Amino acid sequence: MMAMMLPGPINHLGAPWALALLVALPLLAILLFERRRRAIVFSSARIPAQVGATWRTRLRGLPAVLHLACLALLIVALARPQETSGQTRTSTEGIAMQLVIDRSGSMREPIEVGGRQVSRIELVKQVVRDFVLGNEADLPGRPGDMIGLIAFGRYSDTLAPLSRAHAPLVEAAQRIELALTRGEDGTAIGEGLSLAAARLKRAEEEIVGQASRLPSSRPDFTIKSKVIILLTDGQNNAGEVTPQQAAELARQWGIRVYTIGVGAGDQFMTVRGVFGDQRIPVGNAVDERMLRGIAEMTGGKYWPAENGDSLRKAYAEIDALEKSKIDATEFTSYTERYMPFAAAGAALLALELLLASTALRRVP
Repeated sequence: MMAMMLPGPINHLGAPWALALLVALPLLAILLFERRRRAIVFSSARIPAQVGATWRTRLRGLPAVLHLACLALLIVALARPQETSGQTRTSTEGIAMQLVIDRSGSMREPIEVGGRQVSRIELVKQVVRDFVLGNEADLPGRPGDMIGLIAFGRYSDTLAPLSRAHAPLVEAAQRIELALTRGEDGTAIGEGLSLAAARLKRAEEEIVGQASRLPSSRPDFTIKSKVIILLTDGQNNAGEVTPQQAAELARQWGIRVYTIGVGAGDQFMTVRGVFGDQRIPVGNAVDERMLRGIAEMTGGKYWPAENGDSLRKAYAEIDALEKSKIDATEFTSYTERYMPFAAAGAALLALELLLASTALRRVP
């Protein structure tokens, strides 16, 4: 019955030491019942037998029971039962990151992955997924970061806006389609890089503006650094913005650019001739000098990725270089729940006094 009176779950005591007083109740019970035991002298033993037991005699110990129950409830109230509720506030000092991926037609060319050949774009899709979500091996994932996705061929497109919800971004990356027509094919590195820089600058301005409107509270996300990971397998041959111009914008806005050249290094083409198949060098299609210059200008780094292992290594090194900081602060509130016990104890005390002065009144 008492549990039905409680307004909420009790999971904490403010003064648990008070419960030690319950140990004294058995001793007090002995004293009370001994005190109520009185000897009455009759002239004959037949008289009490003829009188018999009445309801008053049967309930003569009830005031003592009520008194003990009252004390027990008051002791529990003194221990200050409480209902606690807690929450954890997480504040992330994370990375605002733009993934910029080449979707020109040359990204369908094969690249070696674990002894087999897959297209470059399929390899990139898998590595991007592991980089963002983690693969329980060399890439732990980026749960605390704000990440966006831009793809470029002759033109640049934002496939996923900067967000801390990464599932839509990974889905967008898996749906990247390569340029199929001459009108959309090309490698506009400068355009993709400048669009990514502009998106990062705008995101930072929005976060700073939100924080200024709430000066008394700490924002749940602040930008620790702004990063662009630019991946391409070719040379800039389209767009109005040059890679150097885009890199200068990134440098001015405090954005670090990491560049990756997929398929970098001397490439060979297999030609079947009179004397069998021959491998003929066709040069390096990746403008490594340009990519290295962009990275150095902005304080980043360049990685050549001639196969699947080196591409994963590049992303793993970037992951190690750019670390987020996550602070978790726990808040606990306490609601006092002693009043039902105190009220019940007071009610039992009142009932004891009422019975002791009326129906169960004792005559000396």
